[in-house]
Amino acid sequence: MPTLPSVLAIINPLSGTTTLAQKMVLRDTFLRKAEERHFAPEVAVTEYPGHATELAADATRRGVSRVLAIGGDGTINETAQALRRSATALGIVPVGSGNGLARHLGVPLNPIKAVERALNGQPVVIDSAEINEYSFFCTAGLGFEAYVAHAFALQPVRGLPTYVRTAFRAFWAYRPLQFSLDGQEKTLFSLTFANAGQFGNNAWMAPKANIADGRLEQCEIRPFPAQAAGMLTWRLFNKTLDQSPYWHGRSVTKATVVADGPLLIHADGEPLTLPEGKAEIRILPGSLLVLL
Repeated sequence: MPTLPSVLAIINPLSGTTTLAQKMVLRDTFLRKAEERHFAPEVAVTEYPGHATELAADATRRGVSRVLAIGGDGTINETAQALRRSATALGIVPVGSGNGLARHLGVPLNPIKAVERALNGQPVVIDSAEINEYSFFCTAGLGFEAYVAHAFALQPVRGLPTYVRTAFRAFWAYRPLQFSLDGQEKTLFSLTFANAGQFGNNAWMAPKANIADGRLEQCEIRPFPAQAAGMLTWRLFNKTLDQSPYWHGRSVTKATVVADGPLLIHADGEPLTLPEGKAEIRILPGSLLVLL
């Protein structure tokens, strides 16, 4: 009797705004639908930060054909890290608060439909990127967005309303960042390196980003008067930020950022600190298979 192709679902019980009970219902749905499609399904539940990477790496070693990440952007990032440059394809089941990569790729936000897409879909090659040793698949950056990511991580409740409140409070406390970008001195409100076009929640920093062109969109937001904040926010959510005079972008394959002190950054929304004050950003073309 031929061996059935294997598929693993990695579930983060803590991610996003869905309850554990809802995730367990989704687990049962995954098992049933996978068996209906003649897969040999497995389920693993993460227990600590970085666990999804370990589980996915083990799956690639065992020759698992598909790995579904059921969680938010952080869970998808951890899972995808281990699948880069492998024959194992990533299935995205978004149950997070932002779901930036899923939105960019057109993955259904309904978890059951996303499971069906991951089981029925075909592998498509996309790029990934790194900021120092940290992988990212959607966006990475510094300045205001990193400042907000660090503040948001401290909030007890996730979701868009919390993010908006956190960003509003941060706006009045934040000061533009001074650093060197590829040897040129800069003072910017924010600096984003976008593989995909948005942060999440349809906040489009790089409206024309192509996730499979072997390049990153380097997006600079120059300092602006406070009265311009409303229009910039409107443009961010209406996919027209690149039409603002305060936005400047160009396509790159690598970049170097150097600051006088520790750098606050984020990678797919995960707040990180670079104590040495130096960030090396690079694209990894065609490095990940995604089920679409």
